[in-house]
Amino acid sequence: MNSKSLGSYWQLLFFFLFSTYCTRGHAQDSYITFEKKSGSFTLSSSGKSSPIYASNSDFPGVLRALKDLKKDIELVSNTEPRLITDRNPVEREVVIVGTFGKNALIDQLVKSNKIDVSILKGKWEDFLIQTVEKPFEGVDRALVIVGSDKRGTIFGIYDLSKQIGVSPWYWWADVAPRKQKNLFVMPMRFLSGEPVVKYRGIFINDEEPSLGRWAVEKYGGFNHEFYEKVFELILRMKGNYLWPAMWWASFNSDDPLNPQLADEYGIVMGTTHHEPLMRAHAEWKKLKAGDWNYETNAATLQKFWREGIERMGSRESIVTVAMRGDGDMAMSQETKTALLEKIVKDQRDIIQDVTKGDITKIPQLWAIYKEVQDYYDKGMRVPDDVTLLFCDDNWGNVRKVPGLNDKPRQGGYGMYYHFDYVGDPRNYKWLNTNPIIKTWEQMHLAYSYGIDRIWIVNVGDLKPMEFPISFFLDYAWNPGKWNQNNINDYTRQWAAQQFGNEFASDIASIISGYTKFNGRRKPELLTPETYSLVNYNEAEEVVGDYRHLEKKAETIYEKIRPELKDAFYQLVLFPVKACANLNDLYVTVGRNKLYATQGRASTNDFAERSKSLYQKDVELSSYYNNTLANGKWHNMMNQIHIGYTYWQDPKESVMPQTTILELPPAAEMGIAIEGSEKFWLTTSADAILPVFDANKKPSRYIDIFNRGRAPFDFSVSTVVPWLKFSKTKGAIEKEQRIIVTVDWSTVPTGLIQTPITIAGENGKQIIVLAKIDNAVADKSSESCFIETEGCISIEPEHFSRSVNGKTITWQRLPDYGRTLSGITSFPVTAPSQEPGGENPHLEYNLFLADTASLIVQLYMGTTLAFNANQGLRLAVSIDDESPQIINVNKNETPKSWAKVVEDNARLISTKHKIASKGKHILKYWLIDPGIVLQKIVIDAGGVRPSYLGPPESYFRKTSE
Repeated sequence: MNSKSLGSYWQLLFFFLFSTYCTRGHAQDSYITFEKKSGSFTLSSSGKSSPIYASNSDFPGVLRALKDLKKDIELVSNTEPRLITDRNPVEREVVIVGTFGKNALIDQLVKSNKIDVSILKGKWEDFLIQTVEKPFEGVDRALVIVGSDKRGTIFGIYDLSKQIGVSPWYWWADVAPRKQKNLFVMPMRFLSGEPVVKYRGIFINDEEPSLGRWAVEKYGGFNHEFYEKVFELILRMKGNYLWPAMWWASFNSDDPLNPQLADEYGIVMGTTHHEPLMRAHAEWKKLKAGDWNYETNAATLQKFWREGIERMGSRESIVTVAMRGDGDMAMSQETKTALLEKIVKDQRDIIQDVTKGDITKIPQLWAIYKEVQDYYDKGMRVPDDVTLLFCDDNWGNVRKVPGLNDKPRQGGYGMYYHFDYVGDPRNYKWLNTNPIIKTWEQMHLAYSYGIDRIWIVNVGDLKPMEFPISFFLDYAWNPGKWNQNNINDYTRQWAAQQFGNEFASDIASIISGYTKFNGRRKPELLTPETYSLVNYNEAEEVVGDYRHLEKKAETIYEKIRPELKDAFYQLVLFPVKACANLNDLYVTVGRNKLYATQGRASTNDFAERSKSLYQKDVELSSYYNNTLANGKWHNMMNQIHIGYTYWQDPKESVMPQTTILELPPAAEMGIAIEGSEKFWLTTSADAILPVFDANKKPSRYIDIFNRGRAPFDFSVSTVVPWLKFSKTKGAIEKEQRIIVTVDWSTVPTGLIQTPITIAGENGKQIIVLAKIDNAVADKSSESCFIETEGCISIEPEHFSRSVNGKTITWQRLPDYGRTLSGITSFPVTAPSQEPGGENPHLEYNLFLADTASLIVQLYMGTTLAFNANQGLRLAVSIDDESPQIINVNKNETPKSWAKVVEDNARLISTKHKIASKGKHILKYWLIDPGIVLQKIVIDAGGVRPSYLGPPESYFRKTSE
């Protein structure tokens, strides 16, 4: 083989390898390059973009999406390609786009064996993107995008847009793509594959006072100009389904172009869980046609519903059937199953009569929402072709799934999920509070049990939920792609898609961080009492964690490209700054209240700081509404989030109440210590600092404060040389925090108690006791968690031993829950296990300081009894005792459920008797899958009140 032939051989091999690049799947690796390579297709270069060829015989929605592609290419390259229809290409390189069977050029390529599209035949929303050499005479190379159907082609078009750097959020979040002089497509054949979930969509809801006021100002309401932006967004994210805004709007009647354009774009329309037969509740309310009561007003309702189906015509829709109470209220307790079944039968008769088609071919759903599930559980059924749309509890917890042995349904199963909610126990509408690991865990559960026909999520005002919306729709496309081990990669990739690779990892950590922190307790539920001001430095660390994220975000904001600053503010900086400020506000108000009870001179300072933080909240929202993107998003941050007194949001923000003290002229020293809300004006036996232990070597603090206006001098002293103070003397006008530490290199061994003397005005002295635990460790013991202060706290991923089953494994859920992570078992469809022996369980080695009666507190995820309401069980044992079996959902009431979702944790306890001190083994047993463990706290009498629980205890390794 000569050198010329050898070169040709390697070129052919190179082409072959790249022609199989990314042959199937939802592409994440880019097939776009910015440098010319052998065999690559020129999309845009040297101020010229390759023309796009299409056919007027194709769907209008495809031609419309191609106009978006033209703009996208221009947005990136500054050169807009021509869109040419129904002509033979004459240029050297061309883009050819069409739907299977609707493009003569693609038909020619198939006939000449240049491209094989047979795999697309009969597929749902599938598409192929392929480079083709010498497609036609005089044409060197073509980039061909062909879809199996209308949306398949549209998704292929938008896939190319995303690959060249245009985010689906380019308009809705002002994400500016990076400019590129050259755009090339590597030689390849990429087959997308069908989406796993057939209908994937969003529900715009709870749209006042933000999105609704914005839409009215910008467009005059929820008309076609507004919805065209929504349709495009959904399609760019490979979604296909929408429930429109409905608090006061009617999608179909407010603007007749709304449904017409939805169908043209390729959006499947529906109505909400309580709006049957394509009629909006706003239409019924406007009609004033009597009671929403089928027993007394059936004829009027039938006419109302019939008009909805007549108006729907042949447009792609999913028809909601059955009925709830008026205005999304519960049906009356007297409502009988037989009546609801009759309603469904009559509604289907209407659908059949109007459409004249096969009723089983018209997509329909029955939403098993709230009290409707009671009817289902008691035996109500709908025809087999109707999709059963199961629902969460409005707080992201799946209520029900099909049984693994249930007969498959023609209509399949769906899930209605929430990122936003209005209702008990509290509205949450303001910002994103949805860690995607929780969404993944619950939707993985749903998918594993066969829920794959419809996934729809309530997104509220849309804009604050950009990130979780992206994840929800991407995950619905291919649930097999993302799992507990790579979900953080999704966040990084999403950050890179919006902002480039330079800061992607840091931005991903910020997004993961603030959604985790917001998930601890939603902003609308915060109070001055939420986090402990005195125990475990909890309040300080919560605020500090937020402020650290804020500083990190501000640093990136200063460095990021100017054209991305608006997008970064919306997607990252604003939610971080606003939530950091809000948490700081409530902690500061809490300090004001606590310090007022102690008579501190600093009380009024905290009142003033509270006002400043409240004003900062106003300023942040004002910037978002009025200045950001030159006022583009005016009204979008109108949502009230401060001042709640019950579930509904207040009419206006209300500054949390603070206290102002009138201080006496004379100085008076007071003392407060870590671990107590008490204060001391004189020596008392109960003024004892939390223990200093030699394992964690903590610092402790003493607050010396003034209760008057005149300053005083203070001093701090002790009788031992190894106790150290951050300050030993000085003058106090208001207060001084003294940090107390131990010099562990010189402290004697054993348990020691020593006094600390604080001297103040007029020779006054107050004594505080310090307890030091410097006991000699048992070096023979295995690695274990050490009890300190009557407590052991454990993050579950730090187990000493995990015992799996034949097909069951324990897995970590990163960033799940309120502290570090969660631990759960997979698969979630595994049969129930018997606790004991070597059956699946986790072991935690402990070292207990004494014999005691212990309480083991398990901080669980908020999973509901999705298994036909039987409840989920686990077991706990210490050493070889019989496992104690607990049904975590037993005796759940509306009140107890509300507590669980407010706290984002379910606390359950077991009691144990320990006969000997020293080493023990705590065992956590799997019985039913689907339960997530967040934290373990073993209380031997020393656990202090807090929201998040004690920080993790010291873990001693054998080598120590």
